[in-house]
Amino acid sequence: MELMPVYFGILLISSFLCLYRIGHGPTVPDRIVGTDILGIVVVGFSALMALSTGQDFYITVGLAWTLLSFIGTLALAKFLEGRGFDE
Repeated sequence: MELMPVYFGILLISSFLCLYRIGHGPTVPDRIVGTDILGIVVVGFSALMALSTGQDFYITVGLAWTLLSFIGTLALAKFLEGRGFDE
């Protein structure tokens, strides 16, 4: 468990890089990919919190975040294609 602060630091740097990509992405798909990767980093944070505290609640939060992020990415991809949500 002595490497836990290193893992948190790596995820923190990754989240700042994702926020940079979301803010300065040259195209809309780049920003969507940045948002999707930021969701993956949040799941990594919740997994590390579950390991460091021993509580299962953080795993539940990570799973819920993963499902919502996936649905949001699909909705944005359909919107960029110009299709409706019922197609």
